[in-house]
Amino acid sequence: MRFDIITIFPEMFGGFLGAGILGKAVAKGLLDIRIHDLRDQAEGRHRQVDDRPFGGGEGMVLMPGPVFQAVEAVRESAETPVILLSPQGRLFNSEMARDWAGRRQVVLICGRYEGVDERVGLRLASAEVSIGDYVLTGGEPAAMVVVDAVARFVPGVVGKAASVAHDSFAEGLLDCPHYTRPRVFRGEVVPDVLFSGDHARIERWRRRQALAKTLDRRPDLVGRRPPAAADRCAAATSRRLWRPSSPVIGRPARIEAACRRMTSW
Repeated sequence: MRFDIITIFPEMFGGFLGAGILGKAVAKGLLDIRIHDLRDQAEGRHRQVDDRPFGGGEGMVLMPGPVFQAVEAVRESAETPVILLSPQGRLFNSEMARDWAGRRQVVLICGRYEGVDERVGLRLASAEVSIGDYVLTGGEPAAMVVVDAVARFVPGVVGKAASVAHDSFAEGLLDCPHYTRPRVFRGEVVPDVLFSGDHARIERWRRRQALAKTLDRRPDLVGRRPPAAADRCAAATSRRLWRPSSPVIGRPARIEAACRRMTSW
């Protein structure tokens, strides 16, 4: 899979692409990640890519000409998604990542300054995407988030495909709790079920814990899709899945409301 990232700060991506899972995937040829300096498409000796906004106001705006030329120089086909990274975009999620992982190429445009000329979003970009309800100094960190999330769904990038299948959001739920050695740490004990050797029982426990965590921390995820029968059953008793003293789980009214939504399917 190929990513083309258009930015005015290409040097920001060096360390990100050279280490960890992404670095190994690039070395193996599973990912082809190309960084393009937007200023290469600028005219004049000053290589200007931004200008003052019409109508006045603070900051500078990236001009449409260099952005259009940069995308047109690297886009392989009309089917290639062109993603403008912007605080005004749709919230990036796991479904988008999975979809883009199935494409041959994805082009990412990193916004900067006060923003990007609106005609880029209207006439060039396939989608305008945000990674959260906050503002960054530029789109480069957002591009790194998107590349990392999409790459996980590319076959072979993550060593064990099952780990991707069970990640948070993979099935509309957050991930279940995980434990490792030691069995007892500062008074906290690993649940006995994980030592039972009963894989079906462990799987049920993990599913219930994932559901309980989702109902408490991200109740907005509940109800987006019809739950499995096992999840409806677990939702009915989710208040008992966590200790009352838990610093995270402590909002029973909120959990009960989410449970009612889930069991009403």
